[in-house]
Amino acid sequence: MSETVSISTLNGDGRFDCYLARSAGAPRAAVVVIQEIFGVNAGIRRKCDRLAEDGYLALAPDLFCRLTANVELDPDVDSEFKTALELMGRFDQDEGVRDIEAAIRYARNVEGCAKVGVVGYCLGGRLAFMTAARTDADASVGYYAVGIDSLLREKHAIARPLMLHIPTGDHFVGPEAQKAMHEELDDHPKVTLCDYPGLDHGFATEIGRRRDEQGAALADRRTAEFFAEHLG
Repeated sequence: MSETVSISTLNGDGRFDCYLARSAGAPRAAVVVIQEIFGVNAGIRRKCDRLAEDGYLALAPDLFCRLTANVELDPDVDSEFKTALELMGRFDQDEGVRDIEAAIRYARNVEGCAKVGVVGYCLGGRLAFMTAARTDADASVGYYAVGIDSLLREKHAIARPLMLHIPTGDHFVGPEAQKAMHEELDDHPKVTLCDYPGLDHGFATEIGRRRDEQGAALADRRTAEFFAEHLG
C-alpha cells in the first residue's frame, strides 16, 4: 500500500511531500529512499515498493520541492535530462540532508520504526554519504554516488555502517575519484565499497536504458543483506 504524506521540515518553517510505501505487516524497519536528479519518479517509487515487499516502511522525500514540487523526469529523454542537471545545479544539498533527517525522524516518531536506514542513487548516493556523516541513520547505502572525493573530509564522522556501490566505468565518476574513495575509505571500519567492473552510472535503475540486469541484481542483493544485518 502506498500514499503521499506531508512531513514538516526540521525547523518547522515548511513542509514537503513524501512517497510512502507500507509493508503488508508490521515493518521490520524503515528506509528513506533518496532520489536521483530526476525527482521522485516512477523508478524511485518502484524502489520504495520493492522495499515494502521486503517488509520495510519505505519513504521517498521530494527533495526538489523548494525548486519545483513533484518533479518526475525521464533520464532517457534528452530535454528532461538537461532539466534535471539544471535542477541539481540549483539544489541546496545541505538543506536536502536536513530534509532527509526530517524523514528519518518522521519514520521514528510518527511511524514508530526504531531503526531507519537510507539508500540513495546518483545525487542521492552523495546525499547518502552526507547523511551517514551528519545524522543518526542506522545504516546507509549509496549507488554510483557522485562527488564523494570532495566529501572525504567528513569520513571521520561516519559512525554507523555505510555501503557504496561503485561502477568502475562510471562516466560521471572517473578513475581518479574512484581511486581517492578507495584510498580514503577502504580501511574505514564502518564503510564497505563494492566495485562493479565495467558497469556505468545508473546500472541499478528500475526503468530505462541504463539498467544492467546482472549488476543490478548483485548490488540489490548486497544491499538487502546489508540492511538485514544492520536494520533487522
